[in-house]
Amino acid sequence: MAVGKTGERRRGHRTAGVPSLNQRIRSDIEGKILSGEWPPGHRIPFEHELMDEYGCARMTVSKVLSSLVEAGLIERRRRAGSFVRRPTALSAVLEIPDVEAEVTARGEPYRYELLARTVRKATPEDAGWLGVAPGTPVLALQCRHFGDGRPHALEQRLVSLEAAPHAEAVDFERALPGTWLLEHVPWHEAEHAIGATAADPRTAALLDVPSGTACLVVERHTWKSGLPITAVKLWYPGDRQRLVARFTPTMTAGR
Repeated sequence: MAVGKTGERRRGHRTAGVPSLNQRIRSDIEGKILSGEWPPGHRIPFEHELMDEYGCARMTVSKVLSSLVEAGLIERRRRAGSFVRRPTALSAVLEIPDVEAEVTARGEPYRYELLARTVRKATPEDAGWLGVAPGTPVLALQCRHFGDGRPHALEQRLVSLEAAPHAEAVDFERALPGTWLLEHVPWHEAEHAIGATAADPRTAALLDVPSGTACLVVERHTWKSGLPITAVKLWYPGDRQRLVARFTPTMTAGR
């Protein structure tokens, strides 16, 4: 195997199946970010420090950092270096607040309960909902959120362990899934849809309402560089939820 002065393998001589140095550096940095070892705001080692650590050229390091900027994981600050990017909160024309914040804003005590947690290979149904290939490792969670001692919302969530591998080791009996994902897995695209449905007997029992009760259903999806991260559905008893949006007039062309 031919090796250049910097220790990098020459093009065309990399063993099949062995990650390139570029891929290894990116994987190492990305792993530290997604695991939380390097939290938002943490300074990434300077280019010359990474060159010394990996025995590579500045161009290799620069390409890795540029790819991480494009992925939304880090940001470069002129004359200061590169830093782990702070995740951006979800926003839309109609903003859906965090469930815990939503409950506490009412002045009600909040409680959370994990009902089920399963790691499995994505079933065809999972694959269709989350947007991954069947067989992709996923984490399935079902939770209840309480306000003032009553069920406030029922949450059903799938997390792609390809996009968020460290989620498998998280104790979601303590950590709120949505909050943990927002803080640890940067996303680049999000979508939510709002509808209404009648609660089936099982959903009604978990929400402590009569079967057939009208429920507000909020469904959200997030992606990272086109890779699905999570899909979640939240069922709210219709009489316990209000969605409010406040707008200001927008001037249009010709007016």
